[in-house]
Amino acid sequence: MTLQNRVLPDSQIVALANYRGALMGNRGCLHDDQRQLVRQTCAVKRWILCVTEFKGRRRTPMTPGLYTELFFLDEATGLAAGHRPCFECRRADAQRFKAAWIAGNPQFGLPADCSIDQLDRYLHADRRSVADEHKLTAADLGELPSGVIVADETDGSFYLLKDQRLHRWTATGYQPVAQAKASQHWRVVTPSTTANAIRSGYSPTIHPSIDKVSSGLDS
Repeated sequence: MTLQNRVLPDSQIVALANYRGALMGNRGCLHDDQRQLVRQTCAVKRWILCVTEFKGRRRTPMTPGLYTELFFLDEATGLAAGHRPCFECRRADAQRFKAAWIAGNPQFGLPADCSIDQLDRYLHADRRSVADEHKLTAADLGELPSGVIVADETDGSFYLLKDQRLHRWTATGYQPVAQAKASQHWRVVTPSTTANAIRSGYSPTIHPSIDKVSSGLDS
């Protein structure tokens, strides 16, 4: 049975048999006793991104009463979906993300030693506003940092922006695309505060298919 626990860049949780996640994460318990997804979100504000193997722990996905294990193509996808690195299994990454997030979002005045719960509250508010903001034209793409994901407003398809180039997001990796047309309109999927963290130096891991795509474009 294909479980509904794969996450798209816009945070929607879907069932895709060919979607192999490089990272796992959670946002609370979203499933019922029959291992069926019954909600996309819950009251939990701590949306995290974890490694798929940690200290030999074993879990049965969607065990009744426990959190819903979610899977992400890569970290760029998870950040776009509103998650952030876990402080237990990815502590070094979480510390780097926190420092970059604080540096990139000085408007909130958070000190370096603030709790991660404070940051999570701002991330939660940012997730809720993402659908209504950050619209731009093809000419504006150059203002975004490498590592964010955008959506084509025409058909809703997702694209990773890396080194000022677009790479189409798919469930199995990235594909090369032609240069954006001036007439195209885009929406930034990655929450703005997370994009600011990327701009301030946090570099998300990207699915290895990006290397083949990039080398193909350079050849």
